[in-house]
Amino acid sequence: MAKRKSGRDVHGILLLDKRLGVSSNKALQEVRRLFNANKAGHTGSLDPLATGLLPLCFGEATKVSALMLDDDKRYQVVVRLGVMTDTGDAEGQVVKQLPVPELTEQQIQDCLRHFTGEIEQVPPMYSALKHQGKKLYELAREGKVVDRKTRRITIFSLRLLGVVAGDCLSLDVQCSKGTYIRSLAEDIGHYLGCCATVKALRRTASGRFGIDQALTLEQLTAMDETALQHSLIAVDKPLESMPAVQVPSDQAERIRQGQQIAIDVPARGMVRMYCDQVFLGLGEMLLNGKIAPKKLFHLSSESA
Repeated sequence: MAKRKSGRDVHGILLLDKRLGVSSNKALQEVRRLFNANKAGHTGSLDPLATGLLPLCFGEATKVSALMLDDDKRYQVVVRLGVMTDTGDAEGQVVKQLPVPELTEQQIQDCLRHFTGEIEQVPPMYSALKHQGKKLYELAREGKVVDRKTRRITIFSLRLLGVVAGDCLSLDVQCSKGTYIRSLAEDIGHYLGCCATVKALRRTASGRFGIDQALTLEQLTAMDETALQHSLIAVDKPLESMPAVQVPSDQAERIRQGQQIAIDVPARGMVRMYCDQVFLGLGEMLLNGKIAPKKLFHLSSESA
């Protein structure tokens, strides 16, 4: 017997400005209830300590969530020097305190340049990465520490926004997927001859989306059903870097059935497929001149 759906079919992406102190999943469920959506997920979770841009995917948009996880990110972070915690942020227990040396701006800038570009980073113990089938943060809560392999990440830009209260650095970070800001903060502290932890963190961009496009829960709660629907971004918006291919209406049904069709277009590789302005999904242009459906989307013209 088929599982009965709970809620409405809602398709689209909602850019949430997550508030302080709630998990990404709780924030997702709060917004999901507002839309009464039967299917939803988030892309790239934020810790309760962090605020800012959290893209939420509803319905067919959940099919692009994995692709959005690969997006570059941007953050504003306040790094407190002289303190280290077990979690790498202000929510954890203090495990070390060291005096903060007197630092010139040149020393700070040299440090930031050192961590700009491709670098090796060790993921923190308080992370969702797995070791022998168990999440690292679960092991950390048991008081266990395991060796973690370094990962190559890219810090595209690392700018000093200011020095706060003498022992805090306010930074703007643009980075690749897989970057742990808590690990970056700790590494900066070690480089400067003390230690460090994240005091505050705000995500300001993810892929092509910015925090200026995001809405708070309070703003969403004040909207009626029509306004909520208009707040959704089309499911194909994150895919706009891919070429678009128009499928003839008499061939669209074959695409929907997963069949290849011959089509005369100059594109190669992955493409977006459309028929009469309706997004059909992603396909791959083959060397034999055919397009092969790879990920199909079941949308109507009323979908976001």
